[in-house]
Amino acid sequence: MAMIRVEAVVDVPAQRVWEAVADVGAVHRRLLPGRVTDARVEGDIRTLTMPDGQQVRELILGIDDGLRRMAYSVVEGQRLPLTYHHAAFQVFDEGDRSRLVWLTDVLPHGMADAVRARVERGIVEMKAALESDEVTAPVPGRR
Repeated sequence: MAMIRVEAVVDVPAQRVWEAVADVGAVHRRLLPGRVTDARVEGDIRTLTMPDGQQVRELILGIDDGLRRMAYSVVEGQRLPLTYHHAAFQVFDEGDRSRLVWLTDVLPHGMADAVRARVERGIVEMKAALESDEVTAPVPGRR
């Protein structure tokens, strides 16, 4: 299995970054505005809508506030021919800043470069969104 690890130092305290990551129904507002236009959560399934209307369904595997870790798996709508996908975000405290780590496991191995390009671009976009005051601010009624 191919494992991809990307990370970014975010100029926002870890608790605020974690709140955005854990707010799984607001990925389109807090982590990837523009890349994701809508997010709906029904039970453990999150459905993301992309700007072109494509939808991706993800199984939310776990949200651990103590570890500041959220794990998920794409179960439908992935454009790449993957036979297995599992990913997790974890947020680490670095004083006034934080470290956001995104681990992704995929099969087949030959898809690693394509997935790596996507997550590398994604974490850069997340860092920019998280460092924006409008995006990182908690949404009333959310976690």
